[in-house]
Amino acid sequence: MLSFIARRSLAALLTVWIATIAAVLLIHLVPGDPIRTMFAQSQGVTPAQIEEIRHNFGLDLPIYRQYYIYLVKLLHGDLGVTIRGQQPVLKLLLICLPYTLALTCAAMLIALALGMSCGFIAAYKRGSWFDSGLMVTAILGVSLPHFWLGLMLILLFSVKWGLLPVAGTGFQGLILPALTLGVTNAAIIARLTRSSMIEIFSQDFIRTARAKGLPRALVLYRHALRAGLIPIVTMMGMQFTYLMGGGRLSSRMCLAGTGSAASRFRPFFSATTR
Repeated sequence: MLSFIARRSLAALLTVWIATIAAVLLIHLVPGDPIRTMFAQSQGVTPAQIEEIRHNFGLDLPIYRQYYIYLVKLLHGDLGVTIRGQQPVLKLLLICLPYTLALTCAAMLIALALGMSCGFIAAYKRGSWFDSGLMVTAILGVSLPHFWLGLMLILLFSVKWGLLPVAGTGFQGLILPALTLGVTNAAIIARLTRSSMIEIFSQDFIRTARAKGLPRALVLYRHALRAGLIPIVTMMGMQFTYLMGGGRLSSRMCLAGTGSAASRFRPFFSATTR
């Protein structure tokens, strides 16, 4: 048991280390310089001042030296400061993170409620028009990009009908981005629930329960659904991480989450991509 925990811990540390390398490399592989881009249109900023700012942030150092300094500060809990405002990244991240967490939890609830109910009904009515229509809808749902669906929801509910705000930090501002993430992920959960329940319905213990004369509702909800939740619960952990990443995109569009705070600058980008 201890050896298993040790192997898992080492694997997790290795994964985090590789993620830090990838985060730093991605910034350097993108063309352009964030400092020069920021002050390109500013009046009265000389090239010497720009180079001084780059020197203050250590951007004139070799990439391996930048990574070493970044890693040492990271191990001490220092994620650096932002270019604008000189605010600590960790403090800014802690301010923005609750919005992203609220968005992720709301999207997860929508995805589970919609996906599990549709998948269960489709499995129960296997081969019906509902089952076929759900599978086609699920494929379309998986294929839809988050940003496109989010823009369409904003266009309909905010611009055209005026029912919901385009952006905001309250409950109403949470609805559209949560729907954006929840609907697309509900399609994945619906397909998984359907395949899991179809397999459960063919198991011997379900046939035995029916042969004993148990009510159909009791067999479905107490026996079949409980057994079918095992792969769904496993998927929920992976979906939560995925929704946190998608939550950054939706919070960039609608909320003051980590997506709206992240910019093309190494400290905050690195802090929000691990």
